[in-house]
Amino acid sequence: MTAVQPGIEFWFEFASTYSYVGAMRIEDECARAGVALRWRPFLLGPIFTEQLGIQDSPFNVQPVRGRYMWRDLERLCRKHGLEWRKPSTFPRRSILAARVACALEADPRQGDCIRALFRANFAEDRDIDEPSVVAAALRACGADAEAVLARASSPEAKAALRANTERARASGIFGAPNCLVGSELFFGQDRIGDALAWATSSPAGK
Repeated sequence: MTAVQPGIEFWFEFASTYSYVGAMRIEDECARAGVALRWRPFLLGPIFTEQLGIQDSPFNVQPVRGRYMWRDLERLCRKHGLEWRKPSTFPRRSILAARVACALEADPRQGDCIRALFRANFAEDRDIDEPSVVAAALRACGADAEAVLARASSPEAKAALRANTERARASGIFGAPNCLVGSELFFGQDRIGDALAWATSSPAGK
């Protein structure tokens, strides 16, 4: 009997620069490797507050680190052929976008809509917490924007995002993005290849 390969859970935050790079790549790379993908939106803010005692991005709190990150993002986007425009506001409030991603669970357009929202933030410098911006991104993917936004404001979507954030904390997540293969955590968009290798290796080698 052929062993069933574990899938990858991609844990991401819409305000995260490196999540943008990872989100734009992960679905194609999983498809090429024959690995199932599950999108896991969560909020980093509560985790940073709890773990670091800050209510801002570490890239803002540590300017030297921030300067490096912005230049690194330019290089990474050039490397992967991604559009890039430095957001005029960073980090942007991402609760609405994250709830929308939760509301799209099991929808075949989920990945397309997630990427469209990331592009709105990091390629178009648009406010992804503004319903009209989110609606435009959803319509561009062929989704019923009004219906999705209504589901995103439901108690179920709000509870799903809270549960994801709590599970991220419990899984040892401290930044974004992450790939989770079973209980194995791979932090950073540059570890997608390692996560795929782990997911496709024989169970005996783990």
